[in-house]
Amino acid sequence: MRPSRSQVTSSARGLAAALFGLGIGVAQAADPVGTWLVPSGDAIVRLADCATLQATPGQTVTPSGALCGTVVWLKEPIDPATGKPRVDSLNVDPAKKDQPILGMQGVFDMRPAKEPMQWEGRVYNIDDGKVYDGSIVMKSDNELYIQGCFMLLCQGEEWVRRDPPDQPKLPDPPKPSKPAPPQPARAR
Repeated sequence: MRPSRSQVTSSARGLAAALFGLGIGVAQAADPVGTWLVPSGDAIVRLADCATLQATPGQTVTPSGALCGTVVWLKEPIDPATGKPRVDSLNVDPAKKDQPILGMQGVFDMRPAKEPMQWEGRVYNIDDGKVYDGSIVMKSDNELYIQGCFMLLCQGEEWVRRDPPDQPKLPDPPKPSKPAPPQPARAR
């Protein structure tokens, strides 16, 4: 006996739904783009396409295909010793020793590796002020392992996905005061 038209249509819909469900699962594979809390809990880094991170607001950008990361949140953005934003004082580049950590780039040009769910590029180590060859490995949707290597020695840490908490806006620096306009000379 041949199946009725409604039975065939129903079976086709079921198969399409199953295939569509599989497609959704593949599309939602772990992706490092997003914001990540470092293990110490004192900073959050945003990973995004390098071109997007370097664009000005409203600028149309062509994706570069590489990932970069910048510090978007600090638990303590102000250095209590100076009352000013924390700076990258250990950077080996003297020109960068006074750059604020908030907004600083620390992940450079991560490109997909041969292995799935892995990227290779460079990472900055704020503890010694140096840039190393590095990699990112996605452990799950909400966990990644990032490491830097020098020769055969590698050191890394796990980051967890986390949105930055609301942080009060830093006050604008005081504007230089304008000198008082000259007073007209008094007649004697």
